[in-house]
Amino acid sequence: MIADQIKSAIRDIPDFPKPGIVFKDITPILKDPALCAKIVDTFVRKLEGTHIDAVAGIESRGFLFGLTLATKLGVPFVPVRKAGKLPFTIKQKAYKLEYGTAVIELHTDAFEPDQHILIHDDLLATGGTALAASELITEMGGIVAGFSFVVGLGFLNGKERIIPVCDNVVVLAEY
Repeated sequence: MIADQIKSAIRDIPDFPKPGIVFKDITPILKDPALCAKIVDTFVRKLEGTHIDAVAGIESRGFLFGLTLATKLGVPFVPVRKAGKLPFTIKQKAYKLEYGTAVIELHTDAFEPDQHILIHDDLLATGGTALAASELITEMGGIVAGFSFVVGLGFLNGKERIIPVCDNVVVLAEY
């Protein structure tokens, strides 16, 4: 089962980025091309029947599988970047983190109004960044087609925060 393969590849890093947090490091997955391909194929299968015009990957780890997923689906990839990283005209969204605030950006020509955008990231924790990305996409006239994550930390209730936006949420491995 894909969830077991993902979990066995993930490395736990205690007390990162601060004491008390156990960081789920997905980089060991990247050393296994067969597992990477299986992850993308599983996303494609689980998203079958979903109208997707583009995949929006959240910086930076959302780029890892987001671009490959978009390519496999035959749709554009839209990078959701941290503030100050995009060179063209942008729209920004500020949001709260557990320990401060952050800003994400999209190019204003990243997609057309009324296009269906899948939001992808490696990990769903509290859902704050995914929610901010969904708000930014909606403010720009897009329609959230769903969310996809390699890993979910269910005990942080991120899924409950994003389901009101779109209940099409794919999480391959849940903790």
